[in-house]
Amino acid sequence: MVARNRWAAALLVFFLSHFVSAAWAQKSGGVLRMAVREGPGSISLIEESSIYTNLPLMGVFNNLVLFDQQDKIARPESIKPELATEWAWSADMKSITFKLRRDVKWHDGKPFSSADVKCTWDTLIGKRDSGWRKNVRRAWYSNLKEVVVTGPYEVRFELERPQPSMLSLLAVGWSAVYPCHVDGRAMRQHPIGTGPYKFGEYKANELIRIVKNTDYWKPGVPYLDAIEYRIMPSLSTRTLAFQTGQFDVTGPSDVSVPVLKDLKSQVPKAVCETFATAGSSHALINHKAPAMQDERVRRAITMALDRHAFVTAQHGLGRLGGSMMASPFGVWGLTPEQLEALPGFSKDVEKNRAEARRLMEAAGYGPGKPLKTNFLVRQGSVPIQNATLMADQLRSIYIEGNVDPKDYTIFTNSLMKGAYTLAFHGTGNALDEPDVILVENFMCDSPRNYTKYCNKDIEAKIREQSMILDSAKRRALVQEIEMTLEREAAKPTIFQSLQMQCWHPHVKGWIKGGNGNYSHHRFETVWLDR
Repeated sequence: MVARNRWAAALLVFFLSHFVSAAWAQKSGGVLRMAVREGPGSISLIEESSIYTNLPLMGVFNNLVLFDQQDKIARPESIKPELATEWAWSADMKSITFKLRRDVKWHDGKPFSSADVKCTWDTLIGKRDSGWRKNVRRAWYSNLKEVVVTGPYEVRFELERPQPSMLSLLAVGWSAVYPCHVDGRAMRQHPIGTGPYKFGEYKANELIRIVKNTDYWKPGVPYLDAIEYRIMPSLSTRTLAFQTGQFDVTGPSDVSVPVLKDLKSQVPKAVCETFATAGSSHALINHKAPAMQDERVRRAITMALDRHAFVTAQHGLGRLGGSMMASPFGVWGLTPEQLEALPGFSKDVEKNRAEARRLMEAAGYGPGKPLKTNFLVRQGSVPIQNATLMADQLRSIYIEGNVDPKDYTIFTNSLMKGAYTLAFHGTGNALDEPDVILVENFMCDSPRNYTKYCNKDIEAKIREQSMILDSAKRRALVQEIEMTLEREAAKPTIFQSLQMQCWHPHVKGWIKGGNGNYSHHRFETVWLDR
């Protein structure tokens, strides 16, 4: 017994010394620098949907709850309290009560309270005008009936129907709590949050800087003095700047396999990781554009796309799939057998295109009468390459047009207004969750339903899957929905995206999210060992 006690004591000393030394190893100070391809649409986090807004601004805010920043996989089991200290579901799963922190201040010194939570979600569901220009996540909360304030530090979310995924929606990096006393116009100029960093400055097309919040409600963090995001449109310039040590982290989507080989030859100790973005690339077909109102044309387009050629062109950073993430990164996506049964996914490309040409001819097109249009695409070398490949492939079925690159703001506004006929779009979804991906992209009135596809039967099934508690039954219905969406060319998926990001080994404490691109940028535990 004495020997066992001595062993236990020695083990305790080992673990204590390990954890104490780990804590001592963390250094405060320094500026983390990253080069990015483009600037944000605006610096109001909730109003935007681009990674170039989420990346620099997620650290300015807090959520009610947040996916554990030390867990690579965003999943329900990893949800942690943040501005909420605890929560409880009602017996009928139609309401959640949150108890809130009492020791939190906004960056301008005003106290945080339940009123701020109510104002944020009242704006999101359309009950309050906060001066926002866009409300891109309103569709997420179509099931949220109201937020009831039950005390200065307690709120209750009342739902129309049970929705187990609600906590996951609240845990995504986009689900920041906004201050009730600051309107939308001010938030677009100088955002005020409660997070580990304060907004520092934004110079359009040049720089975003956030600085340490020395009055942060979590003691001891953040470690960094500031984070700077330099906007550099040229990939070669960004890569060279990383190699020469001007930047600590590469930008999102900057590292392709060819770039990686060159980068590792110059910076052999660089840490590089591949991750799933919960994103996919699509041929966007505007269902309301005159030429695209014909079902035969839409089906011909999805059948003519050689998806395997697109996957090959991604140099290891693409794979076949639908809108929902496929295994091993996701749990809801279609199986290889299900994909093979869909139009345009089989390897017999010539057979697919022969059928596509027959459909186009039946619709009145042919070698002497092509369908002429432009292919809208977001500015950037990789999107333009993919849009060019799409345009080349569709020439085989009498569709001709030029690739038309636009910067992020013009491109996104054109999609939201339906001011296009065909487009190539690489989209990142906030989470591997049907109540995000299906709701955002395929509900009739969703702002991000860029193709204007509307099927009331599909809408009813999307609502139905949301209420199912049995995960196997829910997955079966989600897969049924997705197969219907692909058959109807609602938003034809071309390939699913993987990305790679690299950082110098002196960057410590950052766990890069492995199944999404929008929930691991709080950066409060990141530090520099140099």
